[in-house]
Amino acid sequence: MAFPGMPSIGLGGQQTVLNPYRYVGRNDPCPCGSGRKFKRCCGQWR
Repeated sequence: MAFPGMPSIGLGGQQTVLNPYRYVGRNDPCPCGSGRKFKRCCGQWR
């Protein structure tokens, strides 16, 4: 199942969801644009 707004690749009846945070390091700025570090923003364990 693909999530809305996420790119997916369809092969037959299968879909693969691509991870938008694959190349973001924990100490890099968060790609969401908040200006915080990734580990303190979207990369937090909840």
